[in-house]
Amino acid sequence: MNYRFFAGKLSVVLGLGILLCGVGCTSNSNGAKKGGDTPPSVEAKPNAGAPGGNGGASAAFNPEMRGGPGGPGGPGGPGGRPNGPQGFGGKIVLGPDDKPAFPHAPAGFDVKRDDIQHGKVELVEYDSKTVGATRKMKVYLPPDYSAKKKYPVLYLLHGIGGDENEWNNAVKANVILDNLYADKKIKPMIVVMPNGRAQKDDRADAGMGAAASFETFGQDLFTDVIPTIEKRYSVAANRESRALAGLSMGGGQTLNFGLANLDKFAWLGGFSSAPNTKPPEQLIPNPTELKKLKLLWISGGDKDGLLRISQNLHKYLKEKEVAHVWNVNPGGHDPAEWANNLYLFTQRLFR
Repeated sequence: MNYRFFAGKLSVVLGLGILLCGVGCTSNSNGAKKGGDTPPSVEAKPNAGAPGGNGGASAAFNPEMRGGPGGPGGPGGPGGRPNGPQGFGGKIVLGPDDKPAFPHAPAGFDVKRDDIQHGKVELVEYDSKTVGATRKMKVYLPPDYSAKKKYPVLYLLHGIGGDENEWNNAVKANVILDNLYADKKIKPMIVVMPNGRAQKDDRADAGMGAAASFETFGQDLFTDVIPTIEKRYSVAANRESRALAGLSMGGGQTLNFGLANLDKFAWLGGFSSAPNTKPPEQLIPNPTELKKLKLLWISGGDKDGLLRISQNLHKYLKEKEVAHVWNVNPGGHDPAEWANNLYLFTQRLFR
């Protein structure tokens, strides 16, 4: 996958994202500035990862982060806290809350190991009534998958420059899951990676013409994707056995669709959520309803110019005393950030 192409596409979508999600996405770029104690639901611990590891990856992924002329947010700014660097997407302002909730994944967590069992990745084609076409998704089955057992399901959504292949090709999701199973750190689960671009031309390079399809995917998910999975595989078909998570655009889709359908999901994770994310007040009109959730995970990189979107949501959740995990790692808007959060998030599912 061409990450420079991806970064360019996401930079272009920022303006459209403001229209999609309203002024609330950008009205408070220093949403976490007031700071405060870490929410009770978050066990904050020092970062055990190598300092700056993700930062290097983000610089390669988004050249704007190295300084000089920036993306849509304007020229690059100086480094440091609280007036941090100009990441692609806008100025970064970090507050006391903006720190890792858990130690970083250990070295080698995303490296393929030949001496362990491996899950199986299948290509599934399904007839989408929503789109009126045959669509594709990738499905990860855990080692020793058996039709005699009922499995919970994690639905994992990609970013604007990706498709059903992005989680495995760019983030190495299948490798991370294999290693977690080998180390007995996660519950057996099926992981579904659909194409979040719900239109007939759903290629990763479909461009801005696909913008409306990101919202349409909500219907495809509930009407076509989930029923296909629950018919084809041996799954536990209840909200406590369904999780939804995504990166960037997929993080926004996760929050938009998941928080509006608490009867369908008990576990939600928004990683580096993009400007398609609705403002907090629209996402959560009734904060007490979120008590139904088993886990609400919000995360981003401290060098990500889109971090303000997640910061604003964290601030709102904290003000409303809604239990959630707020995880800010060293890193940018890149696969290294999403890999670390997948590693941490999946260990807390279905328990």
